[in-house]
Parts: sequence; C-alpha cells; structure tokens
Amino acid sequence: MSLDGAERLRHPVELPEQLLEDGKVDDQLGVQVRELRLAKGETLQTLAEKTGLSLGYLSQSERGRSKLTVANLMRIARALDVNINWFFQNPGDADSEESGIIVRAKNRRKIRISAAGLTEELMSPSLGGPLELIMSVLEPGADSGEAYSHKADEAGVVVAGELELWVGERHFNLGLGDSFAFSGTIPHRWRNPGNGTTQVVWAITPPSY
Repeated sequence: MSLDGAERLRHPVELPEQLLEDGKVDDQLGVQVRELRLAKGETLQTLAEKTGLSLGYLSQSERGRSKLTVANLMRIARALDVNINWFFQNPGDADSEESGIIVRAKNRRKIRISAAGLTEELMSPSLGGPLELIMSVLEPGADSGEAYSHKADEAGVVVAGELELWVGERHFNLGLGDSFAFSGTIPHRWRNPGNGTTQVVWAITPPSY
C-alpha cells in the first residue's frame, strides 16, 4: 500500500520530543529496526551499505547489545524509507497487559507524506508477525503514482470516501463498505477520485511495509 521510499525522503523529518534531551535511544528500538528491515526484505549487509554503519554495530543494535544514537537511527530510518517517528509510540502507553496485542488509536505509528496527500498508520502491534494492518488516509486526489508490485497478498476495505483501484489491467471504483483482495505480485495502484477524504484499512501478508 505504501508509496515508494524515494517519495518520503523528499520531505523533512521532525524529531520526537523525547530525543531532544538525550543522544541515545531505547535499546528496544533495535527490535523494531529488525522487524522493519525484514519486512522490507533488506539484509544486514544491504542496510550497512546504505547507512555506512558497520555490519557488527547494526547486528548488535538489533539485539539490544549496542546503543543506537539518534544520528544513527536517522540514517537507518532514511535507508528503510520511513520517518524516524515510525520507531516511537506516544509515551504513557506501555501497559504491559496490552503490549504486543492492543494498539490504541492515539498511539498508532504514522507516516505522513504531505506532497502525496497520504497518511499511513500501523494498526498492528508490530511487523514481527505474519500480518500487518494499516489505515491509509487519502486526501482528495491522492494517488500512489506508477503501478508497483511486491511479494505479498493484500486485502482491504473502504471505511470512508471512495477509492479507484487498478490491479493489472483491471480498473475498479469502490465506495464505503466495499472490500477487495489480490496478489501484490500483480502491478497495482490506487487513487482517491473524490472531493472528500478516503480511509482504507489494508491487511498485508507477509508484512512488506
């Protein structure tokens, strides 16, 4: 569902407030780095080449044995085509009874791509399982650009507004409550053709964000 990473990198990054007081970040972020890297099909070697960080440092960081600095986390975020805020949930929502199971709406991890008119929110607790759930909010006219494909199965439901969807040579107009499913290996693209905001909940397996 998400746009190509090159589109994200054109837009500025704002640091979470908790990073402004400290040059280091929590050890648990290494786990999130690993989950996202694997979901994107990146090897440690490739990530090392893209970031200029050593293979050993990245491996140790993913296992919580080395501290990630803010600067290095930003390099990793750019290499994995996400905003650094992806790795941070709102403080005060670390309820041990809910951790790994519940995602409160206010604490969804978000990516905003202003120029594309798209906001994506991770609704599943992590990318470590076999399925990812994403809420996409599309402003009027927002589209995914050129058709793209990846090794995953996708399904979704329109929960607000309307959606144009192209899967291969087939074209569909979807409205509130309409749902769909297709193989992500088929080139596909989408657009909000309406005058209002469109919201789509996507399920993708395996995670390929």
